[in-house]
Amino acid sequence: MIDSHCHLDHEPLFNDLDNVLNRSKEVGIKKLLTICTTFESFIKIKQLVNKDDIIYGTYGIHPHEAKNDKVTSKLIIQEIKANKKIIGIGETGLDFYYNLSDKKYQIKSFEEHIKASIELKIPLIIHSRNAENEMLEILNEYKKYNLKILMHCFTGSKKFAESLLDLNAYFSASGIITFKNSSDLQETFKSIPLEKTLIETDSPYLAPVPNRGKKNEPSFVKYTAEKLADIKQIPLSDLIKSTTSNFNRLFS
Repeated sequence: MIDSHCHLDHEPLFNDLDNVLNRSKEVGIKKLLTICTTFESFIKIKQLVNKDDIIYGTYGIHPHEAKNDKVTSKLIIQEIKANKKIIGIGETGLDFYYNLSDKKYQIKSFEEHIKASIELKIPLIIHSRNAENEMLEILNEYKKYNLKILMHCFTGSKKFAESLLDLNAYFSASGIITFKNSSDLQETFKSIPLEKTLIETDSPYLAPVPNRGKKNEPSFVKYTAEKLADIKQIPLSDLIKSTTSNFNRLFS
């Protein structure tokens, strides 16, 4: 299995890394992608990717931080070229759930990440919340560049998913699909082609059932895999094989 999105730089994971890694390997995880959200977070990520062969990282600024950590495509390219284990761009995107006061900063930041992705030809890890129309408008502006897109912790509508499939996007399922109130999301993931699907924890957040309410960690991705296999009505081994292959194909 591959946990395509975790935050090993966050507590309690960072200070318990050896145990977190041991438990990950025990359940069969072959790669962990630890995701950057701020300039400060990247300092730890550069350390983390050298701690173990299974750890890879990304570089990017979360939309919530776009007003504070103003990033340019030039800086993103520079940082990624300096480290071979930094294999993705993000977490970037748009989040208009709480307020719209930083909307222009989020859009500017997102476009800088997109430009870097085009230059480097590596995937964008996209966060999207309450911004489906704006997200599609921006991504369609860059459609001719055949962007590599991974919709992290996807919770969007089926219609949104269909539009993103036209852009050749991949979709990552998180522990949210195990929640009792996620029937609509489960139906959406049922409709998304298996070859476009990945799994993640977003740890230390969003622990799946049966560990909901606890601090999440990469080893818990097995519960999301089990639920997604059930949704897809396929053997767990087939789900794991496909999501692993999809990750390796997307990130080359």
